Amino acid sequence: MKGKFIVLEGIDGSGKTTQLKLLGDKLKDRGLPVLHTREPGGTRIGDKIREILLNPEYKELVPRAEAFLYAAARAQHVAQVILPALAKGTIVLCDRFLDSSLAYQGFGRGIEVSLLERINEPATDGLVPDLTIILDFCTEDGMDRINQSGRRIDRIEREAGAFHQRVRMGYLALAGRSPGRYRVINANRPVEQVHRDIMTAAEGVIDEIPEGDSRA
Repeated sequence: MKGKFIVLEGIDGSGKTTQLKLLGDKLKDRGLPVLHTREPGGTRIGDKIREILLNPEYKELVPRAEAFLYAAARAQHVAQVILPALAKGTIVLCDRFLDSSLAYQGFGRGIEVSLLERINEPATDGLVPDLTIILDFCTEDGMDRINQSGRRIDRIEREAGAFHQRVRMGYLALAGRSPGRYRVINANRPVEQVHRDIMTAAEGVIDEIPEGDSRA
C-alpha cells in the first residue's frame, strides 16, 4: 500500500470528529492527499447499516447481531473506500475501525474479543491501521458533551455510564496489547494541546511516505 491508514478511536464525546478535521486540514496544508471517512458508514450500504445500528427504536437488537452488522458495514467500507484510496497513495483518516468493535461489543457488551476478531478477519481483508490514536477521555464528561450538543442521542450513547466506562477501559487494554501501533492521548485537555500530540504521533507515520507519493 502506498498510502497510510490512521484511525482515531475513543468513547463517545471524546472529540474524535473535531480532532480528525484538525489533523486532516493540517495534512492538506502540507500538500498531502487526504480522505476522511468513518465507521459505521463511509459507503451507501454502510450508511444504511449505520441507521439501524444507531437508531434508538431498535432496542431489541442483540449484541451478536449488532457485531455482525458492524462487520458487514466494515467489509463494504474496506473494499469500496479504504483499500482503493490507500492504493492511490492517499492518507486515509478514519473515525473508528476494528478496535471500536472490540471495545464496544467486546468489553462493553461482553462478547469474547477473540470471537469478534474472527468475525472481522474477512471484513478487514487483513488491513491493519498504520497508527491507531486513542483519545482517552472521562466518560462522565463525554456524556455531558453529548447531552449539551442538542442533537439526538443515538442507541449506543444511551447506554448506562458503566457500559461506557467498560468501553474506555477496553480501549486501554487493547492499546496495552500492541503499544507500537497505538498512541493513547489524554483528551481531557484543551483542543489545541490534544491536536499537537496527535500531529506528533501522526508525523512519525506520515514521514515514511516517499516524496513521489505525497502529491495529490
